[in-house]
Amino acid sequence: MPLTHTQYDLVVIGSGPAGQKAATTAAKHGKHVVLIDRADSVGGVCIHTGTIPSKAIREAVLHLTGIRERAVYGASYAVKHNITMEDLLYRCQHVVKTEVDVIREQMYRSGVRMIFGTASFIDPHTVRVQRGDDVVQVRGHNVLIAVGTQPARPSNVPFTLGKIIDSNELLLLKDLPKSMIIVGGGVIGTEYTCMLAAVGVEVTLVESRPKLMEFVDDELAESLQFRLRDMGVRLRLGESVSKIEMTDGPHGLVYASLASNKVLRAETLMYAIGRQGATDGLELANCGLAADNRGRLKVNEVYQTDVPHIYAAGDVIGFPALAATSIEQGRVAASHLCREISEAPSAVFPYGIYTIPEISMIGANEQQLTAQGMPYEVGLARYRDIARGQLMSDPHGCLKLLFHPSSRRLLGVHAIGTGATELIHIGQAVMTAGMTIDYFVESVFNYPTLAECYKVAANDGLNRVATASQLQTAPPAQAA
Repeated sequence: MPLTHTQYDLVVIGSGPAGQKAATTAAKHGKHVVLIDRADSVGGVCIHTGTIPSKAIREAVLHLTGIRERAVYGASYAVKHNITMEDLLYRCQHVVKTEVDVIREQMYRSGVRMIFGTASFIDPHTVRVQRGDDVVQVRGHNVLIAVGTQPARPSNVPFTLGKIIDSNELLLLKDLPKSMIIVGGGVIGTEYTCMLAAVGVEVTLVESRPKLMEFVDDELAESLQFRLRDMGVRLRLGESVSKIEMTDGPHGLVYASLASNKVLRAETLMYAIGRQGATDGLELANCGLAADNRGRLKVNEVYQTDVPHIYAAGDVIGFPALAATSIEQGRVAASHLCREISEAPSAVFPYGIYTIPEISMIGANEQQLTAQGMPYEVGLARYRDIARGQLMSDPHGCLKLLFHPSSRRLLGVHAIGTGATELIHIGQAVMTAGMTIDYFVESVFNYPTLAECYKVAANDGLNRVATASQLQTAPPAQAA
């Protein structure tokens, strides 16, 4: 059929969190916006294979296993025994359908036109959209690339559906395997390790680095590793996989040979090392751009690429690759192209990792402050010392405050345990406002709540400072 040309102020490629926010932000500023994505992918990786499915499965795991209640009712407590993959995916499918409907309605109400198909550049301002035999061309004064990422699939890994899989294909499993090797101890690999171990899968997690998720505060990472081992997970840290192979037949085993000459065996293996920017089909050369060897795009502080009218945001630009940060990146990019801002606002982003237990943080961790030569003190509150922690049966959780011992300015907040990803936002507000930890001492928090952890941790830290000060000013002991 003949091509049709339509002019827009902004063409957004990708309807994940970054694309959605950029589209609605520009539309609210009176811009004519079109959002392009595949018909079966409204919401992007976040909705279909990433954030929402994995968190929906996690909620199903927590509910069905009763793992949060076992400290009170005993290790054998469970809402359901013999949990199936169908049980885990039921909630996932319901939430995904609802979220897709919400996004479509949001775009409609914002006046954003949606075109479904595969996008590629013809020139720096023109995008070709193809769906079957139908082809449409759209032109944009500005373009935002928000295509997200896809699992890395190296050629030396013999991917086989149901046996040797990536994180997307985990959602296609018909049955839960009895055993699984997970290669990669990043966020995705570690989150799925927790979920599968909780429902009784024998999991071996292989990570080439000496600890899981090196950007996490050492104390929290060590606590998570202890909890994983307590759940029966076999951690192979500092180990790399040299070869993956599979025996014949539907019931064959997967073998992972390690560089240390160990050989691991399991029913299934999930390869979760790295993700690639989904830029292969965009024909970037036609618009003057080139992705790096991992498919990612380079941007400046307002998310402009090397071609100033073309922006990129979300996972396609790399770390931190979180839904929350992608939303903010999309907002900033759209605000800049709408001339609402001239430079990026300063912001401290929180991080949420939905392991079991969950981890969240904002600001610097201890190893970063040590590397910077920044003096700091630590205030700690453990859930077991808080009434709410006892009510929730989570004696292992904790909140950790890092602050400057002289100015008392908050430098970092780190939490592990139930509700950590919610709890972190109190610290975020205080840090963003530039307040000291005295705020926590002087504030009244509802009782019993986890928010009380802030008061306990602040008092703990200030007591440490006071003790250190007394020791410095005390007269030296007289020799006998």
